[in-house]
Amino acid sequence: MRILCLCLGWLMVAFAVAGVFLPLLPTTPFLLLAAGLFARASPRLERWLLEHPVFGPSLRLWREKGAITARSKYTAVALIAASFGLFCLFSAPDAMLAAIVAAVMALPAAFILTRPSN
Repeated sequence: MRILCLCLGWLMVAFAVAGVFLPLLPTTPFLLLAAGLFARASPRLERWLLEHPVFGPSLRLWREKGAITARSKYTAVALIAASFGLFCLFSAPDAMLAAIVAAVMALPAAFILTRPSN
């Protein structure tokens, strides 16, 4: 089980790193999963992730307070809105499809906005 958690943890880290460069792939959820998997398999790797100079602060904030920085919240919601705008612009969906996509995109936006900030 330990080896499986280690392998999955590293896979989540790889997805998170890819998410830094690919706009539609989220980074933080993959890092949260990696931290959880590393917690089960390797306290050293968990500590490395939580103390990472780039990723560590947001992971610690989430773990300690369940919070998301205000800047991250606004950026995430702005990107969700921009994605919806681009979807409408390039695919010209009918009203029903646009409403469904808007509702689906509103769910993570609402979750993000209802988390505490710092």
